[in-house]
Order: sequence, then C-alpha cells, then structure tokens
Amino acid sequence: MTKVYISRVIPAQPGAVWAIVRDFNALPAWTGFVAESRIEQNFPADKVGCIRNFRLKDGGRIRERLLALSDYEMSCTYSILESPMGVENYVATLRLIPVTEGDQTFVEWSAEFDAAPDRGEQVAADIGRNVFGAALASLKGRFGR
Repeated sequence: MTKVYISRVIPAQPGAVWAIVRDFNALPAWTGFVAESRIEQNFPADKVGCIRNFRLKDGGRIRERLLALSDYEMSCTYSILESPMGVENYVATLRLIPVTEGDQTFVEWSAEFDAAPDRGEQVAADIGRNVFGAALASLKGRFGR
C-alpha cells in the first residue's frame, strides 16, 4: 500500500476554510485544476455515499464517493471509483485542525492506495505535488495572506 501525506497552514479561521472544503462538489471553486464537477443522481453534496464526477482541465475524468463527513472533526474521507491515475483501493482524508496562535488552520490531506509496484512512488509524488499540494496552495491563496 502506497501512502501520501501533505500538510499546510492556511491563514484563516478553521470555520472559514471548512465552509469552502466541506462542499464535496466545490473542487472547481478552490482548486486550479478541476474544470467542472457534479454530484450524480442530484444527491446533496454532503450526503455520505454521494458520488462526485468531475473533469480535470487536462480532460481527465474522476469519480469519487464520499465515505465520511464530520462537521465536528472538520474532516471528510472519500474513495476513488474511477480515475486515469492508475490507482486502486484509494481512500483519502482531508482534515482541518485549529491553530490557536493567530487563528489559523492546519490542513492535512492523506491517502492510501495500491498502484503497480514500479509506479507507486511516482504516483504518490504526483498526487502529493500536483493534486494535494496544488489544491492546498490554491486554497491558501483564497485567503490572501
């Protein structure tokens, strides 16, 4: 099993950050690489079990299922159902933790998945840099500090 972990401090209150990332269908609003997204079967975007179907700006399509959503813990967990990344058994969690000094937010994003043995490290590096890292940099930029 391959693992990825990225973290970043966002210069904003946790509630403000959670208001953006909690919406399972909002990737186009806070990432720079998602062109469009929809929740299949018109389910609410916060319903555990809903599936988001989104298109990347490079044309790739990904489908993910929301496995857990906690407003109390400010976390969401999801799995990939279909993806051009060559991963299987992919489960990721995005979690926010209050940083009391300066009223900031510590964001951590982790994933575990299976990939072909000769590709696992490269896929993990790509996800860490081009997905999690890029998305968190874009999110941080929304708060302008």
